[in-house]
This record gives sequence, structure tokens and C-alpha cells, in this order.
Amino acid sequence: MSPLSLEEAMRAPRIAIEATEPAVDDGRYAAKAIIGQPVEVSSKIFADGHDQLAAVVCWRQKGEQNWRRARLKLITNDLWQGHFTPTQVGPHEFRIEAWWDLWETYRYELSKKHAAGVPVQLELEEGRLHLERAVQRAQGETRAVLEDIMHRLASSHLDDERVSVMLAGETAAAMADADAREHCSASHVFPLEVERPLAQFASWYELFPRSETDSPERHGTLRDVIKRLPAIRDMGFDVLYFPPIHPIGRKHRKGPNNSLEAGPNDPGSPYAIGSEAGGHEAVHPELGTVDDFRALVSAAADHGLEIALDFAIQCSQDHPWLEQHPGWFSWRPDGTIRYAENPPKKYQDIVNVDFYAEDAMPDLWIALRDVVQGWVDLGVKVFRVDNPHTKPLPFWQWLIADIRSRDPDVMFLAEAFTRPAMMARLGKVGFNQSYTYFTWRNTKAELTEYFTELNEPPLRYCYRPNFFVNTPDINPFFLHSSGRPGFLIRAALATMGSGLWGMYSGFELCESAPLPGKEEYLDSEKYQIRPRDYRAPGNIIAEIAQLNRIRRQNPALQTHLGFKAYTAWNDNILFFGKRTPDRSNFILIAVNLDPHNAQEAHFELPLWELGLPDDAHTHGEDLMNGHRWSWYGKTQWTRLEPWNLPFGIWRWTIPAVEQNG
Repeated sequence: MSPLSLEEAMRAPRIAIEATEPAVDDGRYAAKAIIGQPVEVSSKIFADGHDQLAAVVCWRQKGEQNWRRARLKLITNDLWQGHFTPTQVGPHEFRIEAWWDLWETYRYELSKKHAAGVPVQLELEEGRLHLERAVQRAQGETRAVLEDIMHRLASSHLDDERVSVMLAGETAAAMADADAREHCSASHVFPLEVERPLAQFASWYELFPRSETDSPERHGTLRDVIKRLPAIRDMGFDVLYFPPIHPIGRKHRKGPNNSLEAGPNDPGSPYAIGSEAGGHEAVHPELGTVDDFRALVSAAADHGLEIALDFAIQCSQDHPWLEQHPGWFSWRPDGTIRYAENPPKKYQDIVNVDFYAEDAMPDLWIALRDVVQGWVDLGVKVFRVDNPHTKPLPFWQWLIADIRSRDPDVMFLAEAFTRPAMMARLGKVGFNQSYTYFTWRNTKAELTEYFTELNEPPLRYCYRPNFFVNTPDINPFFLHSSGRPGFLIRAALATMGSGLWGMYSGFELCESAPLPGKEEYLDSEKYQIRPRDYRAPGNIIAEIAQLNRIRRQNPALQTHLGFKAYTAWNDNILFFGKRTPDRSNFILIAVNLDPHNAQEAHFELPLWELGLPDDAHTHGEDLMNGHRWSWYGKTQWTRLEPWNLPFGIWRWTIPAVEQNG
């Protein structure tokens, strides 16, 4: 910090306002919030001397002229806390204001002297002058209250009675309303992005529309997807996500299992976007028409489902843009186009745009924005973005803000399996959700560390984790040999660990056949049509539906926040709690991480979190089967068997007699 001149020092605020939360990079980026949910605000506020301070949080929707205010409360050691509740979706801002509270300082000193038996006639006169000045400042009802207080003081001849009037809560409230706010200081303004509830609490289901068929010889259509909507709804999902539904190129089309040679009837990868039928703005002809897509969006809404589309900024070598805008792409010295690579993987069927090519700025950026806006105009409010970490951050910051400036309900999910700093930065520049490392966290230590990290600043303010259990690209090693219990374990961890989770179709059938030695599916649906029998024996559809039902019924499970790991004396059992801030909804989860063997352990009920002694009596309810019981004391025992349910989900409550006691 540079030194202050004398003039600057005399004008500088005397009150320090530091370590304000929620803040991302000290306000460089917007923290995330949800409409209708309290935004908990805290700040370190202090000043020289011993005078009492007062503080408020001021907030408004961006663009509004006037601030709304809510008082902050001193908690301990200069930490002040409070909250406000946004009622609109869109960008907001807030700041902290603090000032010398002259009346509270006066009340504090008066109460000490009076309690010590010190004569207070002079202090009473000082208080009368405070009130007199406040009357001159006040208006309306506050002025009437203060005038009545002045009248009562003038009518009283006993010091004890006058002291009681000065120390009364009614007097304090009126003086707070008429406070002159001397030496008022303000923090800088912090941005806040208020989003709709689906940004924090949603269950995603992914499917390939072309596989909604009864035969690998018949290409499924968007109209076929409509037939599946009731089943997807009944499993408890509210977002239905498709890989790209655009025309697929022919040049270098991939065959089954990513082979370089495709047969005449092989459908190719939907990520090779573009053909003579159109590009990112078009629907693949074999799926149907734009009118069919409109019908699907409408039918999905009737079932409580939102359609999410994949926004993949890549082109097949048949994409119309290559002919119309060759300057938007990178070319090799021999005149061939540079196709996409992620060594050792090669994607000969797709090419990438060059965001900073001379011919691409700004036309390419605007064209991509227009693609997104076109689908928004067709009713799409949710986009899963393919590999956003390989595209420029300034582009995303501009595009997301531009789209949301017209429709703040639009949301973007980052499919970014990359370095932690980049994943966090994507959240900072506007992505509402993100894929996560959850897919590769399997041990008790790994899961505990990761879930805890997501609950702490800065990630808790800028990063909303979507726990996908699998994707068309990722067939996790854990599932290759863990059988049905392994799928139940991962489903329980995902649904209980975060308010956001997702699964790719086939998970409910426990599909896990891999390419040998790889986290990829054998006969991957990315390259061929794969009809499924969703009634096949061994499916876990009923368990998934119940997990989603439990989430809807328990607010503690509708966010990744509120996680706390507790003690279970077995490294194969992860025991944790999810609770609302007021502890009114408290869910305990125990998961056997071993899909092959029964595991048992003693564990500790966190009685201290409810202010209960170690011998307290509490109630448990198994939310998977409705069984209820009483617990006595802190140390309990459980056994979790993979061939039954490898997890327990218990709603934990205090008996009414103990609550009243």
C-alpha cells in the first residue's frame, strides 16, 4: 500500500471494513446466490478507541438507484454478520457500511456508571441533548416516538426512572432510525449473481435421442424421446440433456469404437457437427425438424422437465462455415486443415475454430453467440458446454453475460475436467455449474477432503459442483467390476453429496463393459445406435427414484453446502451429515465404499451440533424404507451389506420432549 499524504490521511475512513464475504477475489468476480434464499454476509469491522459501532449490509439489483439495508450484528472479535434475501434473478451488488454508534456508546457508558452507583446527572443531560438533536433529524413515526420519550423524561424527577427511559429498547430503536451515522465508512461494492433454484438443485439425465429406438437399424427421433419422458420424470429427474442434435459430417466419420473407417450406415459421432443440412443452428435430419424439437420442449415442460443442449464449439470437415468462413479456422502449411487432437487421442472428424484469427474477430464470436440465442428463442434455458477450458475465458465472460442480460434464467454447465484453478475460473466468469473430480474420488479420505473443499471459500462462492456418476466419455474404473452395489454406492454419494448430480443413460442398468484397460465404454454410444431394455433385470431404477424423492423432501440435500464429515471407526465407511443452517433438517449418511463385502462400524452422532449432552435421546428414520427408531447416547453401530443396500440415509431429529425441555 502506498503512503498517504497528510490531506489523504485526514480524509481517510477511521473504520476498517475487511474480509467481507461472500466475495470472489475480493469482488473482482460475482459470488453466486439463489433467488429467495438468504445471502449470509460477514465482515471484520473495527476502529480506533472503544466507541460502539453499527453496521448494515446494503444491496440492490444492478441498475437500481436505491439501496436496501439490513442491520449486521456483532458476533465476536470484530466479526459482524447478517443477511439479506434477493427476490429477483440477475446481477446484484452489495456493500457494507459502518459508523460510530453514538447512542449505543452513550447507553453502554450510562449503564456501567449507573450500575456502579456513580452519580449520572451529567450523563442524563448529555442523553437529553442526544435526543434533542435526533428529534430535529427524525421524521414521521420516528420523530413522534422520540418526542414522546422527551416528554416522559421531562415529566420524571427521579434519576432511576430517567435512566430506565434512556436504556429502554424502544429508545434504542428510535435512535437507530434517527442515527446521524457519524464517521460512516463504506466498503467497495461486491458483485453478486442471483440465479434460479435449478442452478443449485437439479437432477440431470443424459441420453442420445438416436438410441430411442427398438432396433439399431432404425435411427431414433425427437418424437421417440417424447415417449420416454414419463419414465425419466418418474425417476425424479428434472433436466433432460442431449449430446449435440445437429447434422453430422461425413468426411472422416468415425466408425464403431472410434475406428477410422465408418460403414455407409454408421451414424458417426454427434460431436462432428455440420453437413450440407446445416451447422450448429440446425437439427440432424434423421432426428426430425425444428418443429419436432419445439414439440419435445413443450412435452418435456408438461412433465416438469427442462431440455439441456450440448454447446460444442467444433465442426466436422463438412460444416458450412469451412466454405463460408475459411478464415475462422487454422490451416497447416501444406494447405490442409488442422484437426483436433488431445494426445494420444486424435479427432480426425472434427476441426476447431480459431477465436483470435484476424477474420474471426468479432464475426465468429457473434456467430457463436447467435447460435446460443437461437436455441434460447426455441425454449432452451440450459446448456452443457463441451470443453470450455479449451476456449478463451474472455469469450465466455462476454457470451454468458450477453445471453443472460436478455434472459437471466439461462444457465451454463461447464464440462471441464481440468486443473483446479481453471475450473474455478470458469465459475468466476459466469458458468453456473461444473463437472467435477467427484468421478475419480473413491476412498474415504479422498471423498472427505473433496466434499470439504467444495464447502469452503473460495469454491463455495464461485463453483457449483454437478456430480455426474458417468458420462459417454467416462466409464469409471470403480464401476468396471463392482457390480450393482458399486452403482448404488456412486448414486448415493452423488445424490447426497451435492444438490446437483447427473447420470448418463445405461447407469440405471449398471452398464459397465469397458474397452480393456480404459475408462471408456465398449461399443460406445458415441459412434453407434444402442437401443436399451430399461426393464432389464438387475436395474436400479427404483433406488434412483427414491434417492431423488429423498432429495426433494429434504432441503439439506438441495445443495452441496452443509456437508460435515463425522467419525466412523472403519475406513471403508464414509459417515457424514448434510444440514440446513438452522439444523431443522439434519440428514446423516453412511456409505459402505466396499462393493464386495459387508462393513460395520461404531460411529458418533454429532450431538454437540444440536447442543445436546453425550447421553441424549434422539430419533432416526431410514429414508429408503421408512423404518424409525430411537438412539440413546453418542456412540452407535451400523452394518452395511452390498447385497442389500450399501448405504444408510437417516433423518435425525430430537424428540419433542427434549426440544421443549
